[in-house]
Amino acid sequence: MAKPRLSINSKNYGAWSLRGWLICKLAGLDFEEVVIPTDDPASRAELLLIAPSFRVPCLYHNGIEVWDTLAIADYLHELDPERGLLPKTRGARAHCRSICGEMHSGFANMRAALPMNIKARRPGFLIWQGAQADIDRIMSIWRECLTAYKGPFLFGKKPGLADAMFAPVCTRFVTYDVKLDPVSAEYCRAVLAMPQMLEWITGAMAEPDEVLELDVEF
Repeated sequence: MAKPRLSINSKNYGAWSLRGWLICKLAGLDFEEVVIPTDDPASRAELLLIAPSFRVPCLYHNGIEVWDTLAIADYLHELDPERGLLPKTRGARAHCRSICGEMHSGFANMRAALPMNIKARRPGFLIWQGAQADIDRIMSIWRECLTAYKGPFLFGKKPGLADAMFAPVCTRFVTYDVKLDPVSAEYCRAVLAMPQMLEWITGAMAEPDEVLELDVEF
């Protein structure tokens, strides 16, 4: 049986790649990482052939092709629900899916104003009102979950789907020196200290200093 493969792009800039990669790691999937450079036309064309949606990673598992982070998560959860990607109770799973869906389709102002760039540091970065409203909503989601499920992760003691979905946000908040309330700041530290995140960040730091046209939401 062929080893599962996950296609991703830049580790420094690839927010959606990070989400898909973390989901696979947290699901305990032993997969081959296929990194597709996206800074030249030929490699962009190759990525379009590999992943039907250019913006997200694509998982190949047992002859099945799955793209989009939430689809990948649902697929892996069905394979092994005991891994804990989603919470055990129906109500908590509904809550988890709701906030993951909000992250998946929302926060456009923050995405535009604070693109993921793990290697960069922007102390004193000026955050405009639209992006700040998104940031405030994210912190509200985090506080609500951490209060309800007792932390240190959004749905309890172990990281899961929700933490994978918000992990790129944590990197953005560090990059752009975003001011957080104490609860949100502690949550960010917990996410960034995860062994899987440390592995990803190490890979991001090893990339070239500049990757043309990638300072966007991939």
